[in-house]
Amino acid sequence: MIKDLLCNYKNYRELDKNLVKGLEFLSNTDWKLIKDGKHIISDEIYVNIQTYVTKDDADFEAHREYIDIQYILSGEELIGVTDYKKCETTIPYDKEKDIEFLSGEGFYENLSKGEFMILYPNDSHKPSISIDKNSPQKVRKAVVKVKK
Repeated sequence: MIKDLLCNYKNYRELDKNLVKGLEFLSNTDWKLIKDGKHIISDEIYVNIQTYVTKDDADFEAHREYIDIQYILSGEELIGVTDYKKCETTIPYDKEKDIEFLSGEGFYENLSKGEFMILYPNDSHKPSISIDKNSPQKVRKAVVKVKK
């Protein structure tokens, strides 16, 4: 897992070339012009733009085929993170959707506007969690999916 401000993305140019392309896309896009939904960036990279209200809790999720770059466009949320090996499967892996749901214990990171988090397949994660359980918040987020 890597967490940073998007303005620092050039510090990560040594990463996989597709991760760098994903970070560059996030940095160079005018988000006012992009609608929610799935948008293809290349054969190995796409982005899902989502607007939602944060929730109290969720299961962890993990992906096998794609690395996530989660980037907050507006609002803020908590993202739980733990090692995949420390989790138990609650809903088996769906190859078509590249997702498995899990239970386990982890730590939480606050992700705010302008920050990104890179989550590798070994990083089980629990996105979209409310910072304050009594006060859900509207969030707009870009999730870049990079084929590993």
